[in-house]
Amino acid sequence: MRSILFVCLGNICRSPTAEGLMLNHLAAAGLAHIGVDSAGIGGWHAGEPPDRRAIAAARKKGVDLTPLRARQVRKADFSDFDLIVGMDRQNIADLRRLAPAGATARVGLCLEESLGLAREVPDPYYEDERAFDDVFDLCDRAIRAFVDKLRAGG
Repeated sequence: MRSILFVCLGNICRSPTAEGLMLNHLAAAGLAHIGVDSAGIGGWHAGEPPDRRAIAAARKKGVDLTPLRARQVRKADFSDFDLIVGMDRQNIADLRRLAPAGATARVGLCLEESLGLAREVPDPYYEDERAFDDVFDLCDRAIRAFVDKLRAGG
């Protein structure tokens, strides 16, 4: 795999958390050549930084999300990335609807692709800071599993 795109609804909570974690873990593993990005199904937050609560949860664990900016999924993403992972089943349904004819990217559920779990990463947007900490920890487990697979040549 040469590139991965993480997708959630607005690209300010879950997917930038996964992107920031992936960038950190890939760098630590000597795999920084793998392309990583995140995007949202909707463009409501395009150009904005991640949610302040996502930034705070990541900062507590030494991950800096402040350089990241939200963007919307583009048709080109379906050929520019090898793997596009949605954080929940609605994201997957939306991605499949948005995929243009001839799309080459594989689309999958984040926790299923990484940990073999048919579970969703819950959206913490309407929750408190603790939910953002929980999402960070869940994404960290998933990203570590992705990096282990990449290190093993997968």
